Amino acid sequence: MPSTPSFVRSAVSKYKFGAHMSGAGGISNSVTNAFNTGCNSFAMFLKSPRKWVSPQYTQEEIDKFKKNCATYNYNPLTDVLPHGQYFINLANPDREKAEKSYESFMDDLNRCEQLGIGLYNLHPGSTLKGDHQLQLKQLASYLNKAIKETKFVKIVLENMAGTGNLVGSSLVDLKEVIGMIEDKSRIGVCIDTCHTFAAGYDISTTETFNNFWKEFNDVIGFKYLSAVHLNDSKAPLGANRDLHERLGQGYLGIDVFRMIAHSEYLQGIPIVLETPYENDEGYGNEIKLMEWLESKSENELLEDKEYKEKNDTLQKLGAKSRKEQLDKFEVKQKKRAGGTKRKKATAEPSDNDILSQMTKKRKTKKE
Repeated sequence: MPSTPSFVRSAVSKYKFGAHMSGAGGISNSVTNAFNTGCNSFAMFLKSPRKWVSPQYTQEEIDKFKKNCATYNYNPLTDVLPHGQYFINLANPDREKAEKSYESFMDDLNRCEQLGIGLYNLHPGSTLKGDHQLQLKQLASYLNKAIKETKFVKIVLENMAGTGNLVGSSLVDLKEVIGMIEDKSRIGVCIDTCHTFAAGYDISTTETFNNFWKEFNDVIGFKYLSAVHLNDSKAPLGANRDLHERLGQGYLGIDVFRMIAHSEYLQGIPIVLETPYENDEGYGNEIKLMEWLESKSENELLEDKEYKEKNDTLQKLGAKSRKEQLDKFEVKQKKRAGGTKRKKATAEPSDNDILSQMTKKRKTKKE
């Protein structure tokens, strides 16, 4: 074990706060990086996110990963949430491209099972110009096939920030896909706080936060909640922009993360930071922020001078970025409104025309 880790891992937190770690130099390094950052859970890429094909693990590296998990007390079945490659799209109507995605997807799942990892996070993809319902069925078909070809890894679908053809921007999409999965013990959901807000689900106040989770339970069910991605949002509510921000600096603000740190239904699952930092020190500080929020009751925090000062400081740090994104959002809104008005002058638009104008394809890229 490192004699002097940068951040001491909490032994008393009821939450598995962690972060996305680098596996550079060997996948086993993700474990030591997580321990050194004070993580109680962690994520990583299983291979290069920029290449379709990567070298397979050696048996020595597989053994080292498992040994590190045992040494640093991480259960790979429950504490590790690898992130799938962004360009995997099992909902693609182009079957040749969908098959290529499936090959990479299966390679990821097989790597999980080689390492003894029990969870795997996947962006559900986009139906592009295909029929949305038909492509959801295709996605589910690939997931069912993959589940049959593997032994134990659970596929965790992430909610998304965009609209229209992007699968998972609506909780209903995820419900429909889960409904078509044959072995439901092998499917779950990861809720990303930035994506949720960007997709138009307001979680920024106590009332709306509670309403969202009630809707999640009504539509999908807490039994499928397998992980959370912890991010603030640079863009305003409903902007459909996947722009992660550091905790407290975006439009969500510190209050949301206070509520997360006191939500019993989020205990015991990986809660993984994906905030934009160039090194792990930022992640370590944010994990400690979450643990500090947990350590005090909500009533104490609301009356705590330090809490108010932290909120004010973080909001000031993110003010410029929020203003820039709000300006861009307002310009887009005006253009959309103007385009609709011009079309109405000549002909009444159909529902499909309006939907086409109001939706844009979003590039799924982690900030």
